[in-house]
Amino acid sequence: MSEVTNSGNIVEEPGEQTTRRAFLAAAGTAGVLYAAALAYPIYRYLASPEEMALSATAVTEVTLKDAQKLPAGSVLMFKFGTRPAMLIHHADGRWISMTAVCTHLGCTVQYEPQADRIHCSCHGGVYNAYTGANVSGPPPKPLTLYKVAVNDTGVEVSRT
Repeated sequence: MSEVTNSGNIVEEPGEQTTRRAFLAAAGTAGVLYAAALAYPIYRYLASPEEMALSATAVTEVTLKDAQKLPAGSVLMFKFGTRPAMLIHHADGRWISMTAVCTHLGCTVQYEPQADRIHCSCHGGVYNAYTGANVSGPPPKPLTLYKVAVNDTGVEVSRT
């Protein structure tokens, strides 16, 4: 019920209508927050690793000091921007660098020198260690190759 004061202002006492309005506002806010909490994990699941890579900061070149001393038949894992990458010094002397993120679900892949392949242990994906091509398993796309330049002070890895 409302009251009129001496100055002519109407003052509403807290009542049923105010309580109902506050409840509906709180319920609406809770509903929006709940929907957002459900939508974000669904978006992250549906966003491909390549889309997430595009949203990361763009690094175009990394210099790996003393990496030229890496023995043949071994690998050096490093960060290319915010993402893992690998530099492979093959037994035949070739240097190859590529992303170390599986194109299936974004797991980190490993170089297996005894089999001369790149393997993703999450779902059994296999990539060619020279080209990054997806050979078997669920990966839908090849790994991204980087340009490699070996010099006396280190190895420069850059986007092609």
